[in-house]
Amino acid sequence: MVMAIKTRKEEGESVGSLIYRFNRKVRRSGILREFKNRRFWLRPINRNRRRVSALRRDEKRRQIEKDKKLGKL
Repeated sequence: MVMAIKTRKEEGESVGSLIYRFNRKVRRSGILREFKNRRFWLRPINRNRRRVSALRRDEKRRQIEKDKKLGKL
């Protein structure tokens, strides 16, 4: 996927405002977010591994809350 953003300098516009306008277009288009997501290939995680990971996170969260109530943290 190749996207091109073009910005032309308007009459009487400073270089700083041109760069600002260009950066705003880039941010709104989502191109940077897309490239950052594609930067590293992540191996797909299977359903069971996701479930086990979620259960571990939930258990860890419960343990932290329990320790806070007991004054250990």
